[in-house]
Parts: sequence; structure tokens; C-alpha cells
Amino acid sequence: MATGSTEIPYTTKSTSVPQPAVVLLGRFLYVLIFLMAAPTHFSKQTIAYAATQGAPLASVVVPLSGIIALAGGLSILLGYRAKIGAWLIVLFLVPVTLTMHKFWTVHDPVMAQTQMVMFMKNLAILGGALLISQFGAGPLSLDARRSH
Repeated sequence: MATGSTEIPYTTKSTSVPQPAVVLLGRFLYVLIFLMAAPTHFSKQTIAYAATQGAPLASVVVPLSGIIALAGGLSILLGYRAKIGAWLIVLFLVPVTLTMHKFWTVHDPVMAQTQMVMFMKNLAILGGALLISQFGAGPLSLDARRSH
């Protein structure tokens, strides 16, 4: 570094190795929403609400979406074929987000904002699923045990 330079030298620490407990906690927190919501996909109220939002064949697709969310969530939590589980979450989120959170069609400003928040939340979760689909479950997973 030249004299008088405004650059600040830095040192790097090796942070490429994730802490296993943090990764496991992250997977748990990530899938909690799917594991808690999946059982509601079998209720008459949820099926009826989805039908009012335009879900085709709601009595079939809503319970099926619950099964997909549960399977994807458990796959990621346990780290068993987590990349496939993440794609199941993508398969769940895309139609649910586009069907159930159409904020652009809502006329009540408060409900429109609520639906926009839900839409954006789902996009963020979708981003996480895409990352898991590429990088897997990480340490403390059944996938990690299989690769050793």
C-alpha cells in the first residue's frame, strides 16, 4: 500500500465452515412455517378460502399442497434429500403466492398492503428455498452423513 493511501488493510478469517448448530437452527426456523401450516390445508375453512381466491379444484389441490409443504419441510429439517425438499417448497410457493396473495387485485388499502406483505414474505422464503436447492442442508443433516 502506497504512503498516503486511504485504503484500509484488512485481514480475513476463515469463515467458510458453518457452525453446525447454527445451520440446524436455521433449517428449523426456515421450515417451521411449513410444518405449522401444513395441517391447516386439510381444514374446510382453508379449502373454502382458497376456493374464494380462485384456486382450481380447491378440495384437491389445497390438501395436496399441504402434503407437498409437509414433505418439503421435513426433508429440509432432517436434511434428507434437502435439495429435492427445497424444490418441493418451490413447487408449493409459486402457485400459492400467485393465487392467494394477489395484492394487485385488492381494493381495500389495508388488505392490499397485508396481501403485499404476504406476497413479499413468500418471495423471500422462495429465495431461501432456491439457495437450499443449490447448496443443500449443510452439516448435521442426513445428507451430510450419507456423503461421508
